Amino acid sequence: MNTTNVETSDRPSVMDVVALLTDLPTLRLARGQVGTVVEQLDAETSLVEFSDEQGRAYAVVPCSRMELLTLHYVPEAA
Repeated sequence: MNTTNVETSDRPSVMDVVALLTDLPTLRLARGQVGTVVEQLDAETSLVEFSDEQGRAYAVVPCSRMELLTLHYVPEAA
């Protein structure tokens, strides 16, 4: 298996829904909170918006790719 392709496909894209893998206590964000990638800042960092149930953003945070899990809503081959 070519790990380069796996790493590229694991990187969240703009508009992907992601979950935090780590707590960010200074920002009052906990592991598992769900947000949306709104911009790719560089190869390792995504800007993620966290919103409430009404769609109001309560945090917009640069996150390392290593801190994020891309969520999928339809079955995909593993």
